Amino acid sequence: MIDLNKEKFNIKDKVITLYKSSDKNAPLIVFNTFEGDGEDVYKELQNMGCTFLNLLVIGNIDWNHDMPPWHMPSIYSKEKSFSGGADEYLKLLIDEILPKANELIEGEPKFKGIAGYSLAGLFVVYAIYKTDVFDRVACISGSLWFSDFIEYCKRNEYKRLPDKIYFSLGDKEANTRNPVLKTVQDKTIELSEYFKSLGTKVIFELNPGNHFTDVNFRSAKGIKAIL
Repeated sequence: MIDLNKEKFNIKDKVITLYKSSDKNAPLIVFNTFEGDGEDVYKELQNMGCTFLNLLVIGNIDWNHDMPPWHMPSIYSKEKSFSGGADEYLKLLIDEILPKANELIEGEPKFKGIAGYSLAGLFVVYAIYKTDVFDRVACISGSLWFSDFIEYCKRNEYKRLPDKIYFSLGDKEANTRNPVLKTVQDKTIELSEYFKSLGTKVIFELNPGNHFTDVNFRSAKGIKAIL
């Protein structure tokens, strides 16, 4: 029987779930989720033996606004454009959500990490250029095809180089007719090599399947890799 020990709270329009460790000073990992409250990811982590962590899951995210760093037209004709609200959301995360989570957990986190899938994977890499709060980062099937993003990373100074960065991708994600999405594997490898050249510990992993294969399992695997 998995002990969920979860606490829910809302800040602004965000619905937040904290899976609390009973241990003192356990690491705090932030996970931005597209839907749900992250329970499936937390259960996967428990099944992998990862019990020494506090998992802070933020839901009800305006995905195409809160996660992308700047404006980019949609890659599909029927979807809305990416409207570049990452700075605004990151401020809410740092100024209001994290302090509230810190009040609820036992002791002081050994380290803080941030993890995300898809556009949230893009966001976690962007975050290290804007804040020094996070020690470790997991970019899982990250949308690193995003316009000018690799150039941005190479041109700008990070606020803190993480101790460890994890990148993963499905081995079929680049097999698409979409010319933008087609670049995802090359760009993910390019960025992981770039961070390696800066001297941090980089883990790059290819998983079987496309972008939507085993999302919860892959997310947990990414979080486990930075614990």
